[in-house]
Amino acid sequence: MEQEAGTEPSTQAGTQTAMTDDAQRPLGKRATKRLAVEADILRVARQHLATDGAAALSLRAVARDLGMVSSGIYRYVDSRDELLTRLIIDSYWSLATAARAAHEAVPVGELDARWDALGRAVRHWALERPHDFALIYGSPVPDYEAPAERTQEAGTAVIALLVGLLEDVRRAGRLVDPDRLGLVASRADAGVGELLGSPLFSATQLDAVTLTQGIAAWTLLLGAVTSEVFAQLGPLPDGEALFECLLAVSRRCFIRPAAGRTAEA
Repeated sequence: MEQEAGTEPSTQAGTQTAMTDDAQRPLGKRATKRLAVEADILRVARQHLATDGAAALSLRAVARDLGMVSSGIYRYVDSRDELLTRLIIDSYWSLATAARAAHEAVPVGELDARWDALGRAVRHWALERPHDFALIYGSPVPDYEAPAERTQEAGTAVIALLVGLLEDVRRAGRLVDPDRLGLVASRADAGVGELLGSPLFSATQLDAVTLTQGIAAWTLLLGAVTSEVFAQLGPLPDGEALFECLLAVSRRCFIRPAAGRTAEA
């Protein structure tokens, strides 16, 4: 069963009720079994990511570990590239689910805490699933190009949370003065102005400078997580403490402290 563009995979929340899209009726035994086999394929493929890396992913090896004849797996996944695409979509949705749950657990008006919750959720997910994190944020897989029409919605789901937070910060009058960050409006417009016309931003009133502030925060956050997951700074005495420092700095890329509060985390 090929994953439709932008559709959350069956493993996104761990379980899925087998229902049809049109009539909302339970699927038959054959379709239910197919979903189970596809979930098993992703599970074993993810194990291979951890042991062999994405570049070495092999349908035949996955089939062997499932006790399936090598030709049988092609009834469910027609190529290595298709399997990689499904793994990428699944990983993006898994990350988005974790980030959204943490973000939405914080009251809407607590802007600082919402960013902190989102950032900590991203870090926790990445440390729990480093090979999935590497698949979506690491080096490109040789001889593979992810189809944007299928991965874009999942791949921007966490960014959509940031966009919503940016808009709420703007409405609350809590945006950091971009002059304090050395931002030049003309450069911001040249760099990201065209992005504001995309569906992700169409319902907002963000400008290029504000978007750039959000990108700066996200880039710093993602860099902090990446450096920890891949041990780019070598052994750290307290990785969490360093992350909290960088999380506080990233927050101040766009959220001004509320009146009566200090700029400390």
